[in-house]
Amino acid sequence: MQLPGKVVVITGANTGIGKETARELARRGARVYIACRDVLKGESAASEIRADTKNSQVLVRKLDLSDTKSIRAFAEGFRAEEKQLHILINNAGVMMCPYSKTADGFETHLGVNHLGHFLLTHLLLGQLKESAPARVVNLSSVVHLAGKIRFHDLQGEKSYNRGFAYCHSKLANVLFTRELAKRLQGTGVTTYAVHPGIVRSELVRHSFLLCLLWRLFSPFLKTAREGAQTSLHCALAEGLEPLSGKYFSDCKKTWVSPRARNNKTAERLWNVSCELLGIRWE
Repeated sequence: MQLPGKVVVITGANTGIGKETARELARRGARVYIACRDVLKGESAASEIRADTKNSQVLVRKLDLSDTKSIRAFAEGFRAEEKQLHILINNAGVMMCPYSKTADGFETHLGVNHLGHFLLTHLLLGQLKESAPARVVNLSSVVHLAGKIRFHDLQGEKSYNRGFAYCHSKLANVLFTRELAKRLQGTGVTTYAVHPGIVRSELVRHSFLLCLLWRLFSPFLKTAREGAQTSLHCALAEGLEPLSGKYFSDCKKTWVSPRARNNKTAERLWNVSCELLGIRWE
């Protein structure tokens, strides 16, 4: 599928899976926005992709998912630049961070991996609907199987384990996708959750043990390009509309945990997320 005239936003596309996803979509002729916190790294990635693909329409914009002011500023700027948005890939994330909070007081994994993308999708939804058929791809992980939505302690103030905090946020990604699909029925906008596989990336930088394991088992891990394939599949493959809201791995729909199939939990998380962010979805 070629994508001339199509507009794409990818969060965290200055490195790893996001960068390779941006490269492939640029190669197909899309105008690609790399939305990332480190603009210098973003410009370096964009320059490399432009040279590789001969597509000059690879642009970098500042987006810090740990700060709702930055998210709102990005969305406002994007809306001023573009009337349409055909593909939104919520790719960025943090993993195994020591306990900390975002600028708005959210536990970092929850704030960046879930609430940041929840708000971004909300703010860009009008353009997605105007551009239908359009797609939203949310990167999750197989570790959502170990996750739980702890409504009594969402911010991890009573107890905190950085490994489980990541798992909880990845479950939130799957539940968000499930509820979003339900609410977007009939709009022409569809959404998919993705497990990219176990990929050699910078995501493990906060864990010395995982960094060591990644080096030891590096030959058996996916490359970033390989890890991008399921994101690309969900963004581009024809005929996926009936599978909106589903979870994909290795370019096919796959099993999710019982917690990830709980509609009541998905709806409750949605409502709590709206309350935390002070927003209302139309």
